[in-house]
Amino acid sequence: MTTDILCLGEPMLEFNQQPDGMYKPGHGGDTSNAACAAARQGVKAGYFTLLGNDTFGKGFIDLWAAEGVDASSVKQISTAPTAVYFVTHGADGHEFSYFRAGSAASTMSPADLPVEALRSTKILHVSGISQAISASAADAVFEAIDITKAAGGLVSYDTNLRLKLWPLDRARAVIHAGVAKCDIALPGLDDAIHLTGLEEPEAIVDFYLGLGAKVVALTLGARGTMVATPERRELIAGRKVKPVDATGAGDTFDGTFLARTVLGDDPFAAARYANAAAALSTQGFGAVEPMPRRADVEAFLAAGDA
Repeated sequence: MTTDILCLGEPMLEFNQQPDGMYKPGHGGDTSNAACAAARQGVKAGYFTLLGNDTFGKGFIDLWAAEGVDASSVKQISTAPTAVYFVTHGADGHEFSYFRAGSAASTMSPADLPVEALRSTKILHVSGISQAISASAADAVFEAIDITKAAGGLVSYDTNLRLKLWPLDRARAVIHAGVAKCDIALPGLDDAIHLTGLEEPEAIVDFYLGLGAKVVALTLGARGTMVATPERRELIAGRKVKPVDATGAGDTFDGTFLARTVLGDDPFAAARYANAAAALSTQGFGAVEPMPRRADVEAFLAAGDA
């Protein structure tokens, strides 16, 4: 397959708690969400992972087909299941409970990689979670990065720290090594504070630029996004909405930011668009279903903050 953006990682079936306490099934997994968000902006997005040969795995194949995400390289195996997580909502926001140990995606190794797809994509998107699920998956991500870079493609890396998956010292070492190989770094503020030991956005973007990233888009929640290149930096303000569920908002930002990059936006324009898309995605429950399409984002931007 030839794609504009190829995402790699672990998809997970989602059960999201509704206002009545019941759980609504959906689809999640950070890089899969990003692929769907990118596809909804009209670019050619693809996905690679290992899925269980089970009902949940088939559900993802159906999802990607419906979203226009090329999953022709995805492999289904009978020796491990597709992962699952639950989202619970309370006074302190949303809380995740994961059931992913021994998942099909965690068995991924460099030998499983779709080499030609990696060589032909414009941007490879991976994350800290893609590497946290197992040592072999971490190795697969590093190999995928090297293959993409050698072929002239760009690499995007979302730090996406999950301390339930690995200890902080190992996360720091692996994620910093991943960011050092990337072109576009997409950290979130809370993750970056843990990973770098720094607290000020200016210092954090300097840190990631110092590792070698050419573009850093540090998401700051409702405050917006600090975007930095070696020549320029700017705080791109967030967009005001009445959120009901922030699940997948960061992934929506990633996918739309990369889509706008493919479509020719500079990082600052791409972040302005992605901020709007991420804000819109918080107005419904679940990761994928409320993701906006291009026309919705453009209308929201045109309307201003009114």
